[in-house]
Amino acid sequence: MIRTAKALAVGVFLTACSAATGPQTVARLGSDPVLSGGSYDSGGGLTVAVDLQENQGRTMVCGVWAQSDQQSILTKGKAKGVLDTGSVAIGRDTVVRGLRFMKEVPPLADYGNQQAGCLMTDRAWQPGLRADVRLPRQVVHVEIDEMGGFTVSFVPSGPGAGGS
Repeated sequence: MIRTAKALAVGVFLTACSAATGPQTVARLGSDPVLSGGSYDSGGGLTVAVDLQENQGRTMVCGVWAQSDQQSILTKGKAKGVLDTGSVAIGRDTVVRGLRFMKEVPPLADYGNQQAGCLMTDRAWQPGLRADVRLPRQVVHVEIDEMGGFTVSFVPSGPGAGGS
């Protein structure tokens, strides 16, 4: 009986810890999405555009991402790893961890009205909510040989994919 209660308590705790739920949906970003991103110290970078929307009384996080057309061969294919470490917060609450659900788009001057991947959160909708996109600084490539070594890092510095 006690084991069952403990197992049930652990299950409830783990369920409560998950921020995003349900199947992924698609929606258009609003006209003024929050932009974030960063640059690789070898050149090039990423831009992430996020919009919060209401769906059935809950907050839905929608977003797209872009990577530079011109970047080092050392950073090609690294964007998804950077997105995996990203999160979206509303105030102090992290509502989504991992941004790979977002759709990739080419670098743009304006990300408004783009078709975006979305995740439903457990958070009740409130008008005026604003997303905070977090992409941590991280090493994306390490190369060491008999002559020494070097690293390539992603540095969160704002939108970094370019766009015309």
